[in-house]
Amino acid sequence: MRIASWNVNSITARLPRLLAWLESSGTDVLCLQEAKVAEAQFPVEPLRELGYEAAVHATGRWNGVAVLSRVGLEDVVKGLPGDPGYEGAQEPRAVSATCGPVRVWSVYVPNGREVDHPHYTYKLQWLDALKTAVAGDAAGGRPFAVLGDYNIAPADDDVYDRAAFEGATHVTPAERAALTALRETGLSDVVPRPLKYDHPYTYWDYRQLCFPKNRGMRIDLVYGNGPFAGAVKDAYVDREERKGKGASDHAPVVVDLDV
Repeated sequence: MRIASWNVNSITARLPRLLAWLESSGTDVLCLQEAKVAEAQFPVEPLRELGYEAAVHATGRWNGVAVLSRVGLEDVVKGLPGDPGYEGAQEPRAVSATCGPVRVWSVYVPNGREVDHPHYTYKLQWLDALKTAVAGDAAGGRPFAVLGDYNIAPADDDVYDRAAFEGATHVTPAERAALTALRETGLSDVVPRPLKYDHPYTYWDYRQLCFPKNRGMRIDLVYGNGPFAGAVKDAYVDREERKGKGASDHAPVVVDLDV
């Protein structure tokens, strides 16, 4: 079984690439982030023609998440239980579903913006709510994983230059402590292998030639429980999909399971 996570940075802008990648990659389940489209405009029909069902939680703004599956889609939950909300509203940042023998969450963790910004506090509160929401499945006997754009680099090796991020979000002790607390529910970091260079970065800014210079970050993560991690045969970053005109600024993270 092949499961992947991909921040597509607008499914409308990326649809031809997404459909071609699904066909060529043999992916069974894709956790998708930053759909940037309302649920009513989500491209359900082109995906159905390829054999994929879609569980979508989106409002048409800059976020929005989905689970695409060609191995079944059951027990869908839209939203994060206990979501603290931001400025009085809950944002579409989480959706979960059971796909064949595996249960997955697709998550788009708040960016945080700046350390002294209210969005940073919201980010930490959101991560705490996520920890509570997934604890039961994390400790269970069914393969389970939380995949998505976490907007946090777990360690200094997960950014191209730690000094370049001094005083910025994505690398702060509080954010990393939140990831540690999440893993302590029974999850482990399924670290993918890079297809090029030494570090499995998953995101490269569009600006300043970051991709060709490999100035990246590993912020798209797969956190799986024991049964999930124990079934992993391979995991890699499909860096090729970051290349070329019209690419997302994130690459897919792909995990092969023996389930």
